[in-house]
Amino acid sequence: MHRIPVPDGTEAQATSPPPMPPEERDLGFGSVVASESRKRLLNPDGSFNVARRGLGFWSSLSIYHALLRMSWPRFLATLAAAYLAANALFAAGYLACGPGALAGDVPAPEGPFLRAFFFSVQTLATIGFGQITPASIAANLLVVLESLVGVLGFALATGLLFARVSRPRALVVFSRRAVIAPYRDGRAFMLRIANGRRSEIIELQAKIVLSMFEGTDGTRMRRFHNLALERQRVAFFPLTWTLVHPIDADSPLYGRTAAELADMQAEFLVLLTGIEETFSQTVHARSSYAAGDVAWGARFAGIFDRDQDEGDLTVDIARLHDIEPAALPEH
Repeated sequence: MHRIPVPDGTEAQATSPPPMPPEERDLGFGSVVASESRKRLLNPDGSFNVARRGLGFWSSLSIYHALLRMSWPRFLATLAAAYLAANALFAAGYLACGPGALAGDVPAPEGPFLRAFFFSVQTLATIGFGQITPASIAANLLVVLESLVGVLGFALATGLLFARVSRPRALVVFSRRAVIAPYRDGRAFMLRIANGRRSEIIELQAKIVLSMFEGTDGTRMRRFHNLALERQRVAFFPLTWTLVHPIDADSPLYGRTAAELADMQAEFLVLLTGIEETFSQTVHARSSYAAGDVAWGARFAGIFDRDQDEGDLTVDIARLHDIEPAALPEH
């Protein structure tokens, strides 16, 4: 509570806004998950630990999103497997049309199946060497079908490749550990992030939510606390940024020890939102730190170097995770 002047020269009392109810700070996990789950809610890579069940396979299947989200090696392997499987299927279809379905002077390499398989490859990819040709109505109808499948398949593959390449994604590198470090006359919770791409993220905003089990009427319930940051946003994020939460009397970490946070299963959820300058689209990044991921009495080591000759300042991202001991002052 504090006093503010009013026009008549007197002072009036102004009260701070009431604290946000816990149910409005649960980040969407819900009260059941928040109270019953004993695992960390968010993995360091940003994936969630809450499993969904009860949906049918087809109702929950999203091939498009799965192909967009999977890694590049897995995506390319999936395309190659689908391509080979389609040709093998059509090769079996040509063989089912009879021994005279395919005509040509080229001998069948290693058997009729491989001959039909390579003919399918030529048809699906519209190569058409002309050495093997369909010789029956059934085989010609199968060629028509395979041509249609090839046109649609390559169009879909091209669209997926373009979507994957053009989709903006933030490559934010989080320090492996957070620290409780000396800060001004007290201490602070800190973590460090770096931009893993050469392009900049503008208007980057950060939010840290502390999740921990607290006793309420003899029952341990998970509570969520928004941690006030020294700086919640930066206009440009070309290099690194150290997120700092001062541990003052208003902080939920005030007076806590490492053993208490471990017993309360504390988890620091880090949420980032910014605009990728190349595409002018919003990008997101997230991670979390469990109580065991926080180093007490430590601080981040320096990562800036200056060239002795030219005086240029450089940043060594490889040292992003380096920490060094630091004495903590008493609260």
